[in-house]
Amino acid sequence: MTTTRTVNRAARIVLPGVVAGVLAASALAGSPAHAADEEVPGLHLVTLTGPGTSATPPVTGAPDAQAVLLARQDAVLETIGGPATAYRWTTALNGFAVELTADQVTALESNDDVAAIEANTVRPMAGHVDLSAVRFSRSSDPRASRGAGGSGVVIGFVDSGIAPDSPLFSEVRGLGETRAGFSGTCSPGEGWPASTCNRKVVGAGWWVEGFGPDRIRSSESLSALDVVGHGTQVASVAAGNSDVSVLMNGRTMTSFSGVAPQAKVAPYKACWAAPDPADDGCSTADLVSAIDQATADGVDVLNVAVAGPTTTDTVERALLGAAEADIVVVGAAGNGRSAFAAHASPWVTTVGAARGNTLRGRVSVVGGPAFTGASRSRRQLGPVALVLGADVAADGAPTEDARRCLPGSLDARQVAGRAVACLRGGIGRVDKSEAVALADGVAMVLVNDRPGALVDDFHTVPTVQLSVADGTRLTRWMKRHDRTTVRLAGVGIEKDASEAARWSAPGDDRASLLKPDVVALGEGVLGAVPDAWALFSGTSAASARASGVAALLRAKHGHWSASVVRSVLTTTARPLAGTSTLVQGAGRVRASLPRPGLALDIAPTRYRDALEDVSWEDLNVSSIIMRGGGTTTRRVTNLGTRAEYFSVSARGFVRHRVRTTPVALRLGPGESASVRITVTGGGNPSRFDDGWIVWRGARGSHTRIPVAISR
Repeated sequence: MTTTRTVNRAARIVLPGVVAGVLAASALAGSPAHAADEEVPGLHLVTLTGPGTSATPPVTGAPDAQAVLLARQDAVLETIGGPATAYRWTTALNGFAVELTADQVTALESNDDVAAIEANTVRPMAGHVDLSAVRFSRSSDPRASRGAGGSGVVIGFVDSGIAPDSPLFSEVRGLGETRAGFSGTCSPGEGWPASTCNRKVVGAGWWVEGFGPDRIRSSESLSALDVVGHGTQVASVAAGNSDVSVLMNGRTMTSFSGVAPQAKVAPYKACWAAPDPADDGCSTADLVSAIDQATADGVDVLNVAVAGPTTTDTVERALLGAAEADIVVVGAAGNGRSAFAAHASPWVTTVGAARGNTLRGRVSVVGGPAFTGASRSRRQLGPVALVLGADVAADGAPTEDARRCLPGSLDARQVAGRAVACLRGGIGRVDKSEAVALADGVAMVLVNDRPGALVDDFHTVPTVQLSVADGTRLTRWMKRHDRTTVRLAGVGIEKDASEAARWSAPGDDRASLLKPDVVALGEGVLGAVPDAWALFSGTSAASARASGVAALLRAKHGHWSASVVRSVLTTTARPLAGTSTLVQGAGRVRASLPRPGLALDIAPTRYRDALEDVSWEDLNVSSIIMRGGGTTTRRVTNLGTRAEYFSVSARGFVRHRVRTTPVALRLGPGESASVRITVTGGGNPSRFDDGWIVWRGARGSHTRIPVAISR
């Protein structure tokens, strides 16, 4: 049993800047970009031995716990000359951020009170916001939130802030009262007066010392105000108000609602825009500060849409403190198959990305071939003449600009009343359809210029997007015929066979925990951005959906612990056929509230015990990973209000025999029982195998945990 870079409480180590997974998936290219953490010289994160105050509830008459921790920190700082700190942390963990010389680092390595020292690094956000993909005017604020779910629950977002003027974050009727125990405040800043908060946005904070206020973009605001768009989209998907109309050219295209529309939001801004967008990101010192404050404020769910290494670093230790405070912690797995899923600890629900359904459309050439692609338009159009953009260039416009339908490149006299075939690239996809509309065109056929995803965008005119191969065939037909007439029509929905996004970070079969825990929709997700709407992709979009479902569960089952909520998210997920558990975990998070069956609960104190023992082996996690075979135990608890019989079976295994003892249970409400799972056989030990242990309740519930049998 091994745990990657698990740090013993008494250990004295230095953690260098580590490679975080990767940057987010590009919705334009359909594939992820990659980058490593950038180490910021000088600033270090120092964690002292022992937990923060979140792990030790206050005792009447006991000394002030925070004061005791601060005194310990002062004593450690005095041993290296008492340098001024950038941050102090006392809730989620006991530590501080401080500029250190090499000699000071060496001195702290030998200090028995120091558990870990880590260089400050900057990590990318785990999503790509395609600001050019959708440009809608917004509706007026809704008068009431007719959608239900999440009432009173507070979701904290460690991200790039939010745009509070979006109607998705307006104070509307039906939001309910904030749950007792939340003590967050509205920290003011540039463009964010203290009066910004309301009954929907119930708290806000921002931290920039780790990233560096001298390194941010000139358009940034030293406040919780979002200028990147990432944090706004994540928060809107998880908890945006319901029934907000999405308008384009004065026409309602759809109605938007977050997963938990009655939940409250609290942005903790730790991610910043740099002059070069490639340098946007979140420093680990700022991330830990935001997590520490969110834990102190008492959020119910904490969403961290930032990936990172698979080690138990300072950020992960801070998230442990949040879990010890009974907060449901949800983290993005990261984007890119070249790195393993982030947040490889048992106290975080790590979320990978699944593909969504793509709306399909067909371009039918009258008297010729038909081609199927992506199209959000459902209305039939035609017959209508189709022209190549390169053949209808405006006077003085370069042919290449017209080929790609850049604004102003098309001749309205030749385009009016016609459909235009446009090559992808150069500008945003929806900008091309807008250019066609401005030239009085009535439809567009968008042709990929390289292999990549087909996206059912919201376009200004009816549009079908075609692959490179189909676009080439269509173009050849048009060049061989004097006139091409087409019909456009919607033809249903395409469902990907595996549904797992190709770029979602997978788990490591050599690890001691199965990650990611679950997957959720993470490709082409619509959400709010400052002053508009846009699509975004990445495991950040997936984590947002999972956080919304967690809020629904916390609102409906207020007595459930964070551990139980995390277990239910996992055990009720829907497996994706033909997909490895190393990619999907337990499967796709259900969008609606599942029927509660059994839960695998973990006492918060057990996480730290396991961390100190450098072993997750005895933790009652809702998944299993084994090397070759053996026996392990899980303890299940009846979440129902009545006594119930549960039968258990093993499914899906191809190369191993998996047995459970006992094969049936009768449990009263709240009653628990242990089940032994034994794996034998396998023949070739180099072959990977996986499947499921499923408990089926007499009242219709299904509790499912994934099992991976590694080499």
